[in-house]
Amino acid sequence: MKTVAAVSRLGASHPQLEALEIEAPRAGEVLVRIVATGICHTDLRVHAGHGLAVPRPIVLGHEGAGIVESVGEGVTRLAPGDHVVLSGSSCGHCTSCRNNLPSYCHEMLQRNFGGLRMDGTSALSHDGERIFGHFFGQSSFAQLAIASERTAVKVPKDVPLEILGPLGCGIITGAGAIINSLQLGAGQTLAVFGTGGVGLSAVMAARLVGAARIIAIDVLPQRLTLAQELGATDVIDARAGDAVERIRALTGSGVDVSFNTTSSPAVFTHSLECLAMRGVAGFVTAPRGEWHPGMFPMLAHGHKLQGILGGDAAPQVFIPMLIEYYRQGRLPFDRLMRVYPFEQIGAAFTDMEQGRTIKPVLRIDA
Repeated sequence: MKTVAAVSRLGASHPQLEALEIEAPRAGEVLVRIVATGICHTDLRVHAGHGLAVPRPIVLGHEGAGIVESVGEGVTRLAPGDHVVLSGSSCGHCTSCRNNLPSYCHEMLQRNFGGLRMDGTSALSHDGERIFGHFFGQSSFAQLAIASERTAVKVPKDVPLEILGPLGCGIITGAGAIINSLQLGAGQTLAVFGTGGVGLSAVMAARLVGAARIIAIDVLPQRLTLAQELGATDVIDARAGDAVERIRALTGSGVDVSFNTTSSPAVFTHSLECLAMRGVAGFVTAPRGEWHPGMFPMLAHGHKLQGILGGDAAPQVFIPMLIEYYRQGRLPFDRLMRVYPFEQIGAAFTDMEQGRTIKPVLRIDA
């Protein structure tokens, strides 16, 4: 079959649209016609060659939403016509998967960043040239994508698919971090460093669970304004003075939980320094360059530093729950998004890099 996909090749400023061939789904797989897909900072970093190395040329994209076109042998849970959100790939058999923590699958790196199926094949090619795909088990910067039945989440047909793709990564990460990983409770206090898609999802989830104080910290005033509209009780412009001092001035003793969505070493330090006794600092990406936490203050204050992948969520359970919160008007994640036509992927990449758009969404099936 033929498909159009955005291919990342060495030296290109952004993925370029190319006509590719795509295989039919194999056993346990589904072929999905992508309606829309979100762009994540991970896509930007991988395309630019930063962080984890992936093979080239490759089709990225890991926040896809679409309609099942056909299914492979043995698929029983999905059928052609079903609406689905695609999540990351996992084996389903290791101890993490059996405990409903697929983000920590023992095969996570190979499955999501290796560019191939686990048997070493790719479903994508171009005139005999192998094109790497299967990025996060989907490679959704394309009109058609192959995914496993396990990682395609069936969703209701009464919610527009073009707003559902980011549930597969950015929104599930931010909301899941608050609800599952950090287990923020009613009456507790939270500081969120960075108000992009992940940080603002955390702000909305904190309001959802009844946090008493939700402090959003950023350097972009328009994002801080949106954070207040979505549930932040206080906002801090990090350009104007010491953020930690201002957090302590607001709370007296610091916050119960901090959540860092940035890669700044200085912010990693701030996320620990703003904690109250026995507070927890969650983070979702590694610091850029070297960072050395103050171990004695962590010991003396009983602080914890917690890494979080995918919001510690089981997508088959958590994504439908987030959609229900959206339908109730309690999680308006659509306010984070701006939709671009597929052919404007370059503009979408640039706008996200420069902070003009929080969550770009590519409308692929116009």
